[in-house]
Amino acid sequence: RVEFNSKTLGGTNTIFAAYLPDTAEYKKLPVVYWLSGLTCTDENFSQKAGAFQAACDNQVVLVMPDTSPRGDGVPDEDPHTYDFGVGAGFYLNATTEKYKTHYNMYDFIVKELPDFVEANFPVTNKRSISGHSMGGHGALTIGLKNPDKYTS
Repeated sequence: RVEFNSKTLGGTNTIFAAYLPDTAEYKKLPVVYWLSGLTCTDENFSQKAGAFQAACDNQVVLVMPDTSPRGDGVPDEDPHTYDFGVGAGFYLNATTEKYKTHYNMYDFIVKELPDFVEANFPVTNKRSISGHSMGGHGALTIGLKNPDKYTS
């Protein structure tokens, strides 16, 4: 797991999980970005999917970001609901005043996270994006809007 300060998410510290096959020690590999679903964190897919062997077999790095910004100062619904706010970033950029400082998950996934990963890990600029539930929707819309950045 990697933690870094995200300007895109309002200066909050964000965490993502990464899996690098052993071969990443001596060559750069393509990246699969996995977007998790509603109420999940960066750990759901990495702990439950059993995908590390498939990533190793296919020589890809897995990057699994959190589903929303978290931490002090990040607005949430009051009363708390599971389908909006913390844990439910929907991989979009918020436009309302209350949320637009922190909830910029689209820009985070499309720009800031790949820039960070490509600057700090042995990866190529060849990317794929996938996900489940809310993350599947995010992956589909991000992939369709950015055909020059993601490939299957």
